[in-house]
Amino acid sequence: MIGFLWHASRGYRLTPWRSPYLLWRIETYWGLHAERVGFKEFWGFVWARRRELYRFLQWAERMRLTTLSG
Repeated sequence: MIGFLWHASRGYRLTPWRSPYLLWRIETYWGLHAERVGFKEFWGFVWARRRELYRFLQWAERMRLTTLSG
């Protein structure tokens, strides 16, 4: 799970709210406009959606393991 977060935040590990990839995912899947997401909005979103995000990370890890073993 940590691997996905590490790769998804590449170049923005200390400022994930500036990552174009993470902003795109937030905008695409939850409808928040990327240009309106800053530090406070990003961490508020992460906290409010933590269960959904955790399930997504579990799914991403299963997909990674399936790809490696297949």
